[in-house]
Amino acid sequence: MNTFQFIFQYIKKHRFRYIAGIITLFIVDFVNIYIPKFTGIITDGLTARTIDWNGVVRNLICIGLLGLTLAIGRFFWRFFLFGAARRIEKELRDDMFAHLEKLDVEYYNEHKTGDLMTRFTSDLNAVRMSIGPAVISAFDASVMAVMVIAQMMIYVNVKLTLLAIIPMLLILFGELYYGKIIHSRYIARQEAVSDLTDFVQESISGVRVIKAFVRERAELRAFAKENANTKEKNLDIARLTSIIMPLLDVIIGISILIALVYGGYLALVGDITLGRFVAFNQYINMLVWPMLACGDAINMFSQGSASIGRIQNIFNQKPEIFDHEETKPVEKIKGDITFSHLTFIHRGHSEPTLNDINLHVPAGTTLAIIGRTGNGKSTLVNLLLHLYNTKPGMLLIDGKDINTIALKTLRENIAYVPQDNFLFSDTLKSNISFGVDEEDMDAITRATEAACIHDNIISFPEGYDTIVGERGVTLSGGQKQRSSIARALMKDAPILILDDALSAVDTDTEERILHNLKENRAGKTTILIAHRISTIQNADIIMVLEDSTAKEIGNHESLMALKGIYYDMFEKQQLEAAIGEKRAAFEAETEDGGELS
Repeated sequence: MNTFQFIFQYIKKHRFRYIAGIITLFIVDFVNIYIPKFTGIITDGLTARTIDWNGVVRNLICIGLLGLTLAIGRFFWRFFLFGAARRIEKELRDDMFAHLEKLDVEYYNEHKTGDLMTRFTSDLNAVRMSIGPAVISAFDASVMAVMVIAQMMIYVNVKLTLLAIIPMLLILFGELYYGKIIHSRYIARQEAVSDLTDFVQESISGVRVIKAFVRERAELRAFAKENANTKEKNLDIARLTSIIMPLLDVIIGISILIALVYGGYLALVGDITLGRFVAFNQYINMLVWPMLACGDAINMFSQGSASIGRIQNIFNQKPEIFDHEETKPVEKIKGDITFSHLTFIHRGHSEPTLNDINLHVPAGTTLAIIGRTGNGKSTLVNLLLHLYNTKPGMLLIDGKDINTIALKTLRENIAYVPQDNFLFSDTLKSNISFGVDEEDMDAITRATEAACIHDNIISFPEGYDTIVGERGVTLSGGQKQRSSIARALMKDAPILILDDALSAVDTDTEERILHNLKENRAGKTTILIAHRISTIQNADIIMVLEDSTAKEIGNHESLMALKGIYYDMFEKQQLEAAIGEKRAAFEAETEDGGELS
């Protein structure tokens, strides 16, 4: 599908508005060409003394009625055409957002937020201009020009008309060439704007890191470089426009000069009347607008075409994860999970992130996953959420291949607390109830109490109505984690996944949360990912990932008896804890006894 076909499918939905707008615009243009004619009649009548005052008044009334028709007509073509363009802009934005929601996480790993935001703003604005104002300019540049030239030939003089429009033809061909050149420059400009937007978005999001590392000047220099690149791309367009526009004025001036010189000669020798000479000059001035409109239309079409291509690139991205024909409806998921020779390789990687994982997790079991960073713990739970595709038969939920379970059903039955505890710029109440349809305060309170965040929330001045900053920046790390846990508990899903979700809380709070989870999650499957053994040692099954494979599987006692990887991790963490306790005791003793000599 080319860019025209892509945008035409939206225009087609509003074809009646476009038809009504174009008909109204035609009427306005048709009425407009008769005003010089009435002016000529009055001039000739007064010159030849063949018209009295009543005749002048009648013609002036006709001109007034034509003006009123123009005013009403201009309102309606704006209403129809601009209204249709605005509606298409809204529909495109809605469809683009809906399509982005369907795309896989891999797409967002490869595309920057700033670039996507530019397509939602600058590119969509360019598209709107190309299907609204540009249509009007193109119509005027063609229909209005034809009607005016016809009137000039019929009412005034054919030879004079042909001489006067020769420069106009130069404008037409020149603007077609201009459109081809400007198109590539608009694409380059939009890419530069995307890069600049992405840089600003990333810098603002990371402003705390910038300040902590005193990199303000370095970031300012980097921004200046991106800004200069954007300026240069805009100047490429401005330089071309600064050459074209003066040339346009020169050519229009030549056409007007021809009309004045040769038209004046014809009026002096009597080939045309003075009134027709006056009318002809008005017609020439009326032709200036279509010629300028032609340039505007080409300009807007070129920019719009470049932006439509960028937007179409998003729609051309097809999701790899979607409900297939063999997807079967599932009423309820119990939480029985089976990994059968599960192997997964990330796109662009040569080595598997997970290799030959085999494990059965009965419904109601607590599974703990532990291992060093980069061994596939988060990837494993992302596969459970079906954020990535697995080969058939490798991952089963309640005995059914995960690829045959509807995505909506699967994800509705899984509550997830990611490593990146993302909170929206909204109230705490709305953030915690995000996964459910209604804000039930009793349920919210139960969830926050289980997550040990209720007391913190009610201590805030606004309580549950406290607005958290972007990504929850106004909360501490532990508060964000516990808010995310409360949000997951609100779903009361058969499967709960906690991906290193207790790393920012102290050990006492951790113990209370784990105790609450044990009570609230009885009979439901819970998956814990952690680095601290204290977090997972009471789990029913513990899986130790090492070199992307499940090196050890068992409970705490059986794994300790193996004296393998898990045992070494436990001993190391115990030693670190003992050293930490001794250091704390030493510091406390030092504070009580004063400085040691």
